[in-house]
Amino acid sequence: MAFPSVSLGPPIAKRLSRMDVQIEANRCLNCFDAPCIRACPTSIDVPRFIGRIATGDLLGSAQTIMDANPVGASCARVCPTSQLCEGACVYNADENPIRIGDLQRYATDWAIRENVTLFEAGPPTGKRVAVIGGGPAGLAAARDLARLGHAVTIFERDPEPGGLDTYGIVPFRLPAEIALWEAEQVRALGVEIRTGVAVGEAGAGGGETIAAGAILREYDAVIIAVGMGSVPRLGIEGEDAAGVWDALDFIRIAKSGGDVGALGNNVAIIGGGNTAIDAATCSRRLGVPSVTMYYRRGAERMTAYDFEIEFAQVEGVEFRTYVLPKRIVVQDGRVAGLELISTAPDGSARPLAGTERTVTADTVILAIGQTRHTALLDAFGVVHDVNGIAVVDEAMRTNRPNVYAAGDCMFKPGGVDAMVVEAAQRGKVAAQSADLYLRTEVR
Repeated sequence: MAFPSVSLGPPIAKRLSRMDVQIEANRCLNCFDAPCIRACPTSIDVPRFIGRIATGDLLGSAQTIMDANPVGASCARVCPTSQLCEGACVYNADENPIRIGDLQRYATDWAIRENVTLFEAGPPTGKRVAVIGGGPAGLAAARDLARLGHAVTIFERDPEPGGLDTYGIVPFRLPAEIALWEAEQVRALGVEIRTGVAVGEAGAGGGETIAAGAILREYDAVIIAVGMGSVPRLGIEGEDAAGVWDALDFIRIAKSGGDVGALGNNVAIIGGGNTAIDAATCSRRLGVPSVTMYYRRGAERMTAYDFEIEFAQVEGVEFRTYVLPKRIVVQDGRVAGLELISTAPDGSARPLAGTERTVTADTVILAIGQTRHTALLDAFGVVHDVNGIAVVDEAMRTNRPNVYAAGDCMFKPGGVDAMVVEAAQRGKVAAQSADLYLRTEVR
């Protein structure tokens, strides 16, 4: 694990004390219908893992969590638990749900500290599977396939596996070491993780490239589990100036201990999602006095989780809604301001002529979504829609019989949230489908 450990200040989540853990664990009613299980996309047996904590069986607890969710340690930190397991807890009637996320973190933290190996590979089947992308969906698919006995190779473009969990979420929410530990659990099953390797495009730092055709020839099945690409451009004047950032690049460099340069006294964030929140809170923790998020619609339309917005407000981030960037003011080749225009209050994001004004900005960070890897899907002959989203059925099967897609490459905007836990579940489903194909295939 060569990734530097950078904190950027104290973590968001506070650790439960040993006493708090026992109190919380013993509050669980072990509900017969367990609504918390149904609310978890990966169906973690919550009463079981909490019961094992209560009896001191932390190994069993961690196994229960990670068996259902191969990235359960990360999800303990980044999942919107108030919308999922904790939101379904029967104690919500008293507005005091069990702190399921914190208990999940407690058990997985123990497993990390003790450096335990939780699972074993299954008997070899002689089948080979390629997984394109080593993020949450790819790791989940690879882990389950290895436990089923298949020989799995992950092709990951970045220097380290983990995808968004390693590189794209601020360290005070999710330290890189957590995501890398989850990847090591997968590697311990015999999965080959080839990092710095890109499929059909330039690898990280000019690394190795492999063609899609070569993978299709060499492997019995393929799971495409890539995320999304860079943040798209706004198409406005001045966005090529120094001081304009892609939010993911910004977070990546800051999280890895790199130099983001002088940000100035005023940072403007364009966007209203979780990545925009991360860029904003990261800027504040890097010492920027004034950080403001600008969003084109109302606050109720922002895709960031409620708890993320609340955290950003506590960190001192300001919010401006119903506003669009019209022009980045540039002086001597660098950002010097941001011209804005108001949008219609009906949520259409229609700009209103005559409402232009300019605000002070030394740095502008773009967080308005991400592009799609359409060229990669085309290389594998996978059908996608006009937005570059892979077309799959409920079993994650594409139009090609031995090619599956999971993770952000098949998430549709406006549908299920693109949560880490959802990506992991899609990876699990893809693995089940690939296993069924490999076991029933007649050659």
